[in-house]
Amino acid sequence: MIGLSIETSCDETSVAIIKDGREVLSNVISTQIDIHKNFGGVVPEIASRKHLTNISYVVKEALEKANTNFSDIDYIGVTYGPGLIGALLVGVSYAKSLAYSLNIPIVPTHHIEGHIAANYLTHKDLKPPFLALVVSGGHSHLIHVKDYTEFEIIGKTRDDAVGEAFDKVARVLGLSYPGGPEVSKLALNGRFTYKLPKTKFDNLDFSFSGIKTAVINIAHKEKDSLRKEDMACSFEQTVCEELTQNAMMAMKSLKLKNIVLAGGVSANRVLRKMVQESASLNGYNSYMPELVYCTDNAAMIGSAAHYNYLVGNYYNIHDKLDLNAVANIKIVEK
Repeated sequence: MIGLSIETSCDETSVAIIKDGREVLSNVISTQIDIHKNFGGVVPEIASRKHLTNISYVVKEALEKANTNFSDIDYIGVTYGPGLIGALLVGVSYAKSLAYSLNIPIVPTHHIEGHIAANYLTHKDLKPPFLALVVSGGHSHLIHVKDYTEFEIIGKTRDDAVGEAFDKVARVLGLSYPGGPEVSKLALNGRFTYKLPKTKFDNLDFSFSGIKTAVINIAHKEKDSLRKEDMACSFEQTVCEELTQNAMMAMKSLKLKNIVLAGGVSANRVLRKMVQESASLNGYNSYMPELVYCTDNAAMIGSAAHYNYLVGNYYNIHDKLDLNAVANIKIVEK
């Protein structure tokens, strides 16, 4: 089965050609980071317009790199949510038009399902069930992946997502967008010297607003004497500890053997090492995607779309034209 997948949920225009859900024939990503860096974050209107400009060229390049024609495509997978509504609409509209003209099925795909499925591209033998720690700029979830298309959220952030907290701390430290990689780079030269708060609940939920506020307060108090490298290191270590501790508690509670990382923050070297070491110490297996599949990309959407296609979560656009983008939708909603 050959699928063409489209991802435009934020500031990357990406198109991939995927074979049987796990083999990447091409994965083209056109990023807008340099544009949004001037504004300190993603400007939704600009992102939408750039997607509109780029998408046809990205589709063409993906087909060429895969040595594939439209006639070879069995279905179209597309991110329909969550994400920036204008950006999503560009991908959804293009996918609907393409599926209509080719008279092939369309597979609406959840963005977080895509991040989880990124692991299938790197680890060919990985199968559910497992625990997914999904960490990105917009999401911090602990998800029990019961089957390829069956999920249960067992923990989530109650305020800021971890990637969002990284971006806000980066701003306080005078670093550029995107904040996560910049904080990590600065932390390499720092020491874990600042004691920052962790939030504990009676369940597996996260909270990162407290640690973010603590960093802001210390930065204002110390001003010129603030040891930025140490603050970056302390923040990164504390946040990764909270994520890892909750994940290990979830593994014990669910009696699972496999844990996977997913999402943009899964590229963080400290988190990858901490999860790997903690999993090994507790007798669990840990999996994480290659760095190219951590951030938003269409290959991960193509993998998730494949498994949805297999269970019948698709439709013929000629019979149903009302597929729409959804800015905020839970992974368990279909």
